[in-house]
Amino acid sequence: MLAVADGIFARTGFTQLLRWAHILAGITWIGLLYFFNLVQVPAYAQFEADPHKEIGGKARLIAIDKVTRRTLWWFRWAAVTTFLFGIFITMAEPNFYKPDGGVNFGRTANGITISLGMLLGIIMMLNVWGVIWRNQKVVLANAANVLAGGEANPGAAAAGRKAVMASRQNFIFSLAMLFCMVAASHDVYQGGSDGVNISSGKVAVFWAVAIVLVVVMELNALGLMPWKAEANKGLNAIYDGKGVRNPLIASGVFFVIVVALCEIFLRI
Repeated sequence: MLAVADGIFARTGFTQLLRWAHILAGITWIGLLYFFNLVQVPAYAQFEADPHKEIGGKARLIAIDKVTRRTLWWFRWAAVTTFLFGIFITMAEPNFYKPDGGVNFGRTANGITISLGMLLGIIMMLNVWGVIWRNQKVVLANAANVLAGGEANPGAAAAGRKAVMASRQNFIFSLAMLFCMVAASHDVYQGGSDGVNISSGKVAVFWAVAIVLVVVMELNALGLMPWKAEANKGLNAIYDGKGVRNPLIASGVFFVIVVALCEIFLRI
């Protein structure tokens, strides 16, 4: 941080400060994403399985109203802050996606990996605000209303399911997204940002496979596949099952596929 502060008003120093802010916000966002998926969802399921269901149900509602409400505030704002700092970095970098000495950053190994990481990050942020938060507001309102003595909202369970599916999909995307970000910033693949252009054929196949895979998984998370939001049906099995085993496996498989794509098409 002292090294950053030394040249904070220079373009490079300011960009480094943006990177620190981007990383800090990202740690907060992804950390809470992992909390939701690895801790909260399994714990709340145990409330429902409590032998004294009435007591367990009330305890769950209190936890939603007091814990989940506050956690979601940090979660959603960390997501949008991470996104905004990432956009600011691209604006501050003079050669981001611009030809530099005959090399087009968008066709280098670093450029392609960071682009895929950005795509996954943007989809994840849109899931937070467009799906998770919209549906969790229904769940939160229902919890507060029932605790106040009101009638339960019959649509709360469906809203919660939509939120969980989008959250689990973000969890599955997250490991590959982090790999792409780190691979680009640490020059994992030869060539780097000032290296050589990847051939158009390789770039086209890489993006064709990556985009088809991402689109299918995102459509599934939105409940737009034939099995919609039904638990343990079709591709929804990656969100369900016992504990968090299936989401962990799906995250690992997606990560391996992304790494394999990078190794096949970006290794010079």
